[in-house]
Amino acid sequence: MKLSRRNMLQLAAGAAALPVLGNLARADAYPTRPITLVAPFPAGGPVDTLARIMGDHMRRTLGQPIIVENVAGAAGSIGVGRVAHAAPDGYTLILGQWSTHVANAAIYKLQYDTLTDFQPIALLSNNPGLIVGRKDLPANNLKELIAYLKAHPGTVRQGTSGVGGFGHIGGVFMDKMVGTRQQFIPYKGAAPMMQDLLAGRVDMLIDTPTSSIPQIRAGTIKGYAIMSKKRLAAIPDVPTVDEAGVPELYLLQWNAIWAPKGTPRDAVEKLNKAAIAAIADPAVHKRLADLGQDFYPPEQMTPEALGAFQKAELDKWVPIISAANIKAGG
Repeated sequence: MKLSRRNMLQLAAGAAALPVLGNLARADAYPTRPITLVAPFPAGGPVDTLARIMGDHMRRTLGQPIIVENVAGAAGSIGVGRVAHAAPDGYTLILGQWSTHVANAAIYKLQYDTLTDFQPIALLSNNPGLIVGRKDLPANNLKELIAYLKAHPGTVRQGTSGVGGFGHIGGVFMDKMVGTRQQFIPYKGAAPMMQDLLAGRVDMLIDTPTSSIPQIRAGTIKGYAIMSKKRLAAIPDVPTVDEAGVPELYLLQWNAIWAPKGTPRDAVEKLNKAAIAAIADPAVHKRLADLGQDFYPPEQMTPEALGAFQKAELDKWVPIISAANIKAGG
C-alpha cells in the first residue's frame, strides 16, 4: 500500500514523539532501581548514622532500596567529588554537611564547585556548636568564660578535631567575635579529644552535641552555650549564645542531601518529598533529637531554599576561613 504524503507526515510526527513519551514514562516511573546515598565519612560516625536513618525511611516512600556507601577521605571531599562527577540521573546522591559543602570550599583545592556542581535536594537537620569546658574551669557561664579567655590570652587550650575542623573554625570565629585568643590543640577524633577534656589536659571544646550531651548530663563537664537560636531539647538547661550574652555567635553543622547538577526535576521533587516525609516521621524525629539534632520548618527544606541557604553560608564563612589562613595540612 502506498502512503500519501499526509500519512507519511503523520507517521513521522508520531515516531518523533515516541522518545519524548518514553522519557516521560521513565520520569514518571522514577525510581526503578536502587539509589546510592554516599556518606563521605567512615561508618559509625554522625553522617553515616544520619544517612542510614534517612535511607531506611526514604526507601519506603520511594519504593526502592537506598544503599548507603561510605567514601571517606580528605575531610569528605573524596566522596563529595565522586557524586559531583556521577551521572545526573537521580541514582547517586550525597549526604553532606556544612563542613563538606561550605568549609571545604575555602580549605581545599577541589576538583568541583560545592555550589554550582550540585542539585540541592533537601536541608535536613543540624548539630549546633556546643561550647563546653572542663569541670573545674573557673568560669561558670559564657560571659565568665570570655572574661577568663581575655585574662589568659593564648594559653587556654581548646581541643579540636584538626585544622579546619568544625571546632577549630568555631574557635576562630569566637575569637574574632569577642576579641579573645585561644590555643588550638588538634586531635584525630572526638573520643580522644573528650578524654583529654575529662582529664583536664585541654580546657574547653566547641563540640557537636553527640559526644558532649552525655557528659553534661553526668556533670563531668560544663555546658556553657548552644551556638544557635534555640535550645536543644536533649539538654534544655544549657542556654543559647543569645541568652548567654553573645548574640549571633552561631555555628551549625547542618546536614543536607544533594544530587549531581542536571538531575531531572521529577527525580528532585520525589527525593525532596521522601526526605521531608522521613524528617516528619515521629520515630525518626525522636532518634535524631536524641542525638542532639535540631530541625528546620518545611519551607526551609525545599531544593530552592537549600540552594539559597548554602550560598549565604558560603558568603559568610569563606571570608572568615580565608582570613584566618586555614588550609589543609596547615
